Amino acid sequence: MELRAAYAECLAELMKEDKHVVVLDADLSKASGTRKMYDRFPDQMFDVGIAEQNMASIAAGMASYGFKPYIESFTPFATRRICDQATISIAYAKRNVKIVGTDPGISAQLNGGTHMSMEDIGVMRSIPGMVIYEPVDVTQLKAAMPVINDYDGAVYIRLFRKETPDVFGEGYKFDLFKADKLRDGNDLSVFVSGMFTRDVVDIAEELAAEGISCDVLNIHTIKPIDKESVIESARKTGNVITIENHNIIGGLHSAVCEALAQEKVPVSAVGINDRFGEVGKLPYLREAFGLTKEDIKKAIVDAASLK
Repeated sequence: MELRAAYAECLAELMKEDKHVVVLDADLSKASGTRKMYDRFPDQMFDVGIAEQNMASIAAGMASYGFKPYIESFTPFATRRICDQATISIAYAKRNVKIVGTDPGISAQLNGGTHMSMEDIGVMRSIPGMVIYEPVDVTQLKAAMPVINDYDGAVYIRLFRKETPDVFGEGYKFDLFKADKLRDGNDLSVFVSGMFTRDVVDIAEELAAEGISCDVLNIHTIKPIDKESVIESARKTGNVITIENHNIIGGLHSAVCEALAQEKVPVSAVGINDRFGEVGKLPYLREAFGLTKEDIKKAIVDAASLK
C-alpha cells in the first residue's frame, strides 16, 4: 500500500469518529491520496484552490472554533511557502493544526528542483512548538495517525507518498516522542529517518556478518528529538552517523549534533549536501546525490573506522 493511501484510510477513520476532523487541500487532493474522500465526507473536505497561505490561515481559524484541520500539499508548498502563516497563525496562536507535506526531498522526482524541498525540516524545526514526524512504513503511519490526531498542537507530517518496504511488523507500538530501536550494536550508532530506514536495517545485518556492530535507531520524530535515546546510544558506541533525505543542514543531522553538543563523539552524515534538486527518477537521483544503498553502506563502514 502507498503511504498516501494509508494516510487517507486513517483520515477516513478519524473523520467517521469525529465530525470536527476536516481536511483542506490546495488543489492537490489526487496527489495527496484524498480525492475520493470528497464523496464520502462532503462536509469535512475543503479545496481552497492554489492558495496555500490562505489554506493555512483558514485552518487556523477553523481550529479556533474547535475543528481539527489537516492541511496538505507538496512539501515545499506546505512548509516554505506558508512559513509565516505556520509560524504566526498556527504555532504562535497555539492552534491545533496538522500540516502534511508530501514528496519530501528527492522523492519529488520528475517535479524537479522547484518542487524538491531539501530544507523543509529546517524551516519547520525553527518554529517554536512545531512537532515534526516522518513515517517509515504503512504500519508505523497507521499507528501514528491516531496518536498525532489526539495531540493538541501543531504537527508537521513529512509524507513519502508511494510504497515503502516494511520495517515494522505486527504488534508494533508507536510513541510519538520515543525513537524506535531497530537493532542493537556497539561499534556505531546509526540514526536514520524516513525512506532510507529499510536500507539501513539491511545494511546493518550485512555488516554484522562482517564484524561491524551497528546500533540502529529510527528517529521518526525529528522535533522534539528523543534526546535521551540519542545520547544513550552515542555514549555506548562512541561513534555516530545520521542518514536522511534532507539537507544535512537543518535536518536530522543538525538535530542529532545539537543533542550531542556536550558529548565527545564524532558525528558523520549522509544526506543532501547543501544543494538544490533536479529532475529525475528515484534511482537516478539516489545516484546523483550519493544516496544509493551502496553509498550509505560505504559511509557507515567509513564512519565505523573512526572509532
